[in-house]
Amino acid sequence: MADLSTNYLGLALANPFVPSSSPLTRRADDALRLEDAGAAAIILPSLFEEDLRAEQARLDRFFDTQALGHAEADSFRPMPASFRTREEVYLASLAEMKERLSIPVIASLNGVSLDGWLDHALLLEDAGADALELNAYYLPGEIEDSSERVETRYLLLARSLVERVRIPVAVKLTSQLTAPLSLVSRLQAAGVAGVSLFNRFYQPDIDLENLEVTPHLDLSTPGEALLRIRWAAMIHGRCDCDIAVTGGFHGVEESIKAMLAGASVVHLCSVLLQRGPLHIADLLLSLEAWLEEHEYESVSQLRGSLSQRNAPDPTRYARANYLEVLDNYSTPAGVRH
Repeated sequence: MADLSTNYLGLALANPFVPSSSPLTRRADDALRLEDAGAAAIILPSLFEEDLRAEQARLDRFFDTQALGHAEADSFRPMPASFRTREEVYLASLAEMKERLSIPVIASLNGVSLDGWLDHALLLEDAGADALELNAYYLPGEIEDSSERVETRYLLLARSLVERVRIPVAVKLTSQLTAPLSLVSRLQAAGVAGVSLFNRFYQPDIDLENLEVTPHLDLSTPGEALLRIRWAAMIHGRCDCDIAVTGGFHGVEESIKAMLAGASVVHLCSVLLQRGPLHIADLLLSLEAWLEEHEYESVSQLRGSLSQRNAPDPTRYARANYLEVLDNYSTPAGVRH
């Protein structure tokens, strides 16, 4: 029987399949179903600093205005005893999962200010998180946002957190970076234990009837996995931090490709929302069967064996592949020229 175990962020995991942030990782009961299906760890939904700030602003307005015209009510605070803030709910959920689950629980944090990141990260650590993923969802939408400025933001954030928390830190990156390999190398030097490739920017849509900009969400498709696989292959062996891939991993085929490229873990989201937690069990059976059929003894033996550094032809991951694809493309039969 092949050994499916792997290591990620210093955590010993039974296998490479880790459910990422989604509604399925929000509650302990759902997380238990993921664990029973074979999940090696889970990543909680992100705690968004903007949400916490907006909630605090609403509470401040409530307290400041309740006594208007009623001086005797100035010290009256009709807050229900059962009321809990978003952060308190998140921390309680994390603590409950740590109590009920036997697999690692990774918290996810999305902040907008350096102080906010640091304060919330310490609270997540105190609540029992085994590791922390920085969901650095930053859209450089200002003219002043040069590539250097964007990357410096990532580095300053990562370095500050690593210096303050004791648990391992991973950074979830966007694919829209000028030089991902260089940035990953500098993040590693700053003390980051791993990177997650890549964050998906949800694109706004335009309603042609009402002429409004509207939110839009599409679940990932397997075609998105190749971008992650390529950069996992480019990074593996050239940086020592662990690599997670996320976005487009639905079946065992793309998951195995990611491990061959150098990924330590595969994050699952859309496919679990579509097929349910038991899909993890199917992936594990398929992975084990593939390893045995191809005479691999373990996932560790598989990992990185086709990264750019180890591939028989490293140029396949570079520009030469682009030229070859164009040269070999032929127009389908029946298409008019």
